[in-house]
Amino acid sequence: MTTPALVALIAIALVGVASAVIGSYGVRMARSTSDFLVASRTVRPIANASAISGEYLSAASFLGIAGLILRDGADALWYPVAFVAGYLALVLFVAAPLRRSGAYTVPDFAEARLGSIALRRVCTVVVLVIGWLYLLPQLQGAGLALTTLTSLPAWSGVVASGVIVVLTVIGGGMRSITFVQAFQYWLKLTAMAVPAFVVLGLFLSDARTFDRPAPPLFPADTTVDVRTDVLLEVEATVRLEATGEVDGTRLEDRQVTWLPGRHEVAAESTLTFAAGTPVPTVAGSPTTDGDWLEPMAGDASDQLLEIYSILVAGFLGTMGLPHVLVRFYTNPDGRAARRTIVIVLAMIGSFYLLVTLVGAFARLYTPQLLVSGQTDAAVLLVPTAALGQGWAGWLLGGLVAAGAAAAFLSTSSGLVVSLAGVLFTDVLRGRWNDFRLAVLLSAVVPLALALSVTRLDFALTVPLVFAVAASTFCPLLVLGIWWRGLTARGAIAGVLVGGGLSGVAVGITMFAVLPPGWLGVLLYRPAAVTVPAAFLTMVVVSRLTRSDVPPDVDVALLRLHAPERLGLSSDRLGRRA
Repeated sequence: MTTPALVALIAIALVGVASAVIGSYGVRMARSTSDFLVASRTVRPIANASAISGEYLSAASFLGIAGLILRDGADALWYPVAFVAGYLALVLFVAAPLRRSGAYTVPDFAEARLGSIALRRVCTVVVLVIGWLYLLPQLQGAGLALTTLTSLPAWSGVVASGVIVVLTVIGGGMRSITFVQAFQYWLKLTAMAVPAFVVLGLFLSDARTFDRPAPPLFPADTTVDVRTDVLLEVEATVRLEATGEVDGTRLEDRQVTWLPGRHEVAAESTLTFAAGTPVPTVAGSPTTDGDWLEPMAGDASDQLLEIYSILVAGFLGTMGLPHVLVRFYTNPDGRAARRTIVIVLAMIGSFYLLVTLVGAFARLYTPQLLVSGQTDAAVLLVPTAALGQGWAGWLLGGLVAAGAAAAFLSTSSGLVVSLAGVLFTDVLRGRWNDFRLAVLLSAVVPLALALSVTRLDFALTVPLVFAVAASTFCPLLVLGIWWRGLTARGAIAGVLVGGGLSGVAVGITMFAVLPPGWLGVLLYRPAAVTVPAAFLTMVVVSRLTRSDVPPDVDVALLRLHAPERLGLSSDRLGRRA
């Protein structure tokens, strides 16, 4: 194993050990069901904000956003904007009332508000689907990090992260992972800030620029291993050496000249470019640095539709993510929940600024990722690409590796504890009603999927998860908290319509070739249609079944909105524990 690979492996191992040690502190404090599920509602705003930021800034944020910036440039800036703006919706509409509901989980809230066992069961299924879909890229991110940095097989990273997460959550539940995730947020922030400012210094000293009407150039002789079939677009004539299937022809160490246009490269091919050669890009991405800096350089109408859909999914989908929602049950009161959100906005906003900076530098220092399509690896490779093969680059790469490990471990822990809470309270019965068994079941499904399916692009999977969350739990929570006319049948119909439409879009996007134009955009980013459809369905069906409005609706809404000092909020956790 090479020195940089060894440094990265040691850094990742240290994160796992540190997480286990910090988690053991929470183990000693976890004594009741309430401790395991919501940390007995005693987590203060700063600690809770650190933990929320730690679990929210997933592998998709740590690796995927920089990859999007590298590939799509200015158009990709809408993703971090949408992901941060989601917390504005939380603080305005959901955070404090949800805390006052006294619920363990979203299904618990749904039943308490509308008194429907059927709605609770539907919500349980949706929680599991969202959680498992979101866990899949986190585990695959662990495999990507280990393969990129150490050349170990991807399955080893998937299995190791799964084992660490399960042991941490089983040991102390929500109390344990609160301490762990808070530590992991500050580690991720450090791991992003240090390379961002180091590379910024190099960039300023070199007086380099992005504003050129030409493609990026390979800074050195570069060999690219193409792992999946890819369609490349060439802006200027490119000369290279190719081995594999290129443009339908089998080649063996052969010199090739590509004229401007599109060229097909099959999986398992190897392309070698000389220093100073223009960089081909994946078809559909900006080909020149000037286009990369310019928003909506392509078809403006389709891009506007995609941007609106991204913003809807991010702004409304955050409140539907189970591992985010469960955090607000841990605050002492609604005021603390609101204060937590304000702090979270500052924390994650700072992080996304740094990620954007690193993603931009990746276009200068790791342009080969534009050829292979493996842009998710940009953050992992920028330190050594900028500083070279020496101890400075290796140590900085080790710090980034530690941050990547913290990213997929923290989000995975939050997802597992939220899924385990739902399984524990809604699915497991009798002698099977054990929190530790619920944790194992929460992890085993996504672990099996991560080991069996081809690694999916973070830019594809994570926004789709947000779209499903926005199309199901967002309408349920907003209408359930703010509209007295919501009925159980209306809520069920809305969740099924929103979940069904977004689920179909997810399936088609992942397993089929999308058609061009607005239809392909809506399948790729469905929230612009599925969220309004879910809201409209809930309202219409509720109006048609208005006789089913719960008789105690005014009391329920009073509990959700009255200040805690009045003593009206419903807190069933103490009785359940």
